[in-house]
Amino acid sequence: MKKKIVILGSTGSIGKTTLNLIKKEKTNFEVVLLTSHRNIKELDKQTRMFKVKNLIVTDNKSYTFLKRKYKKKQIKIFNNYNNLDNILKKKVDYTMSSISGLTGLEPTLKIIKKTKVIAIANKESIICGWNLINKELKKYKTDFIPVDSEHFSVWSMIRNINHDLIDQIYITASGGPFLNWPLKQILKATPSKALNHPNWSMGKKISIDSATMMNKVFEVIETQRIFNLPKSKIKILVHDKSYVHAIVKFKNGINKILAHDTNMKIPIFNSIYHNTNKSIQSQNLDIKKLNNLNFKHPNIKKFPFLKILTIIPDKNSLFETVVVSANDELVSLFLKKKITYSEFQRKLLSIINLVEFKAYKNKKPINIKEISRLNNYVRLKIRELCI
Repeated sequence: MKKKIVILGSTGSIGKTTLNLIKKEKTNFEVVLLTSHRNIKELDKQTRMFKVKNLIVTDNKSYTFLKRKYKKKQIKIFNNYNNLDNILKKKVDYTMSSISGLTGLEPTLKIIKKTKVIAIANKESIICGWNLINKELKKYKTDFIPVDSEHFSVWSMIRNINHDLIDQIYITASGGPFLNWPLKQILKATPSKALNHPNWSMGKKISIDSATMMNKVFEVIETQRIFNLPKSKIKILVHDKSYVHAIVKFKNGINKILAHDTNMKIPIFNSIYHNTNKSIQSQNLDIKKLNNLNFKHPNIKKFPFLKILTIIPDKNSLFETVVVSANDELVSLFLKKKITYSEFQRKLLSIINLVEFKAYKNKKPINIKEISRLNNYVRLKIRELCI
């Protein structure tokens, strides 16, 4: 029987990698639904290759164009996620949720009841709405697999292990393009320099987050939420080789280290085939890297966003939405050269500490609308303060 799968955000890097991994075994998969915002050229190619019968295109102009193009074909096209009940009559076997940004939270929440397994590659959804996601996972008995390389690594090492045995979790950071830059030079960094990651090929937003190490702030919060652990048990280690992705120290004296190629194919492949004996071609064990892992603690002066972790609440709150939204908007302004790198750093740290925003630390997200409203308000506030 074919394995039925859905990919939310199929035209992004994670979505494309997922499809490339199953391409050689197309006969064993049925791609039931693909979604995109407006990259209809890539979506059209994917639709033809995998003979997909259902599409969601959220950009109105792109939706109208594709609707006309497929008018005489047996392909159903929708422009929002309210039609999932009509598209999916039964639970599919696997869903990859890879829509970037907070836009991905609503589709993620809606698809959970329609899938047996959901792999989530969306930081913002987990950070801002984990309590909502976890509630749906439990309600519909849907299995969850994190796809970020660090969280996939931790998940792989502590599955079926009593969390009380965990002494410490270390997630690794490459240090990005500014790891060996002096502080004065970092403060004058341009968008092009910040986008030049030494190890990973990523989109612009995540590349900037890596340069500022804001991605590690997000990943510590994700680790805290997903595995229900206190922040005191989660540490960051700079590891410029990007070969080791996580380390778990157990109270019984055992330490586990998980290493794999600097490639998202590994966690994605294992999320698809996690209960099988399928194999993937990968590089030979890199002895040179193992002999020179070169771990060190991050430099807070160079990467002051790491201080944000000291003010993140232990339990899911709306304050995380403030942090994510403020960072997203300021990244956008930095990429457009509306603010300098030093202004970016200074403004984020000052804005999230405004009294009106700190009040959200005591407020738990109730629904998606509440998160969306706050996201819009924070972005508007930042534009008023910065432009």
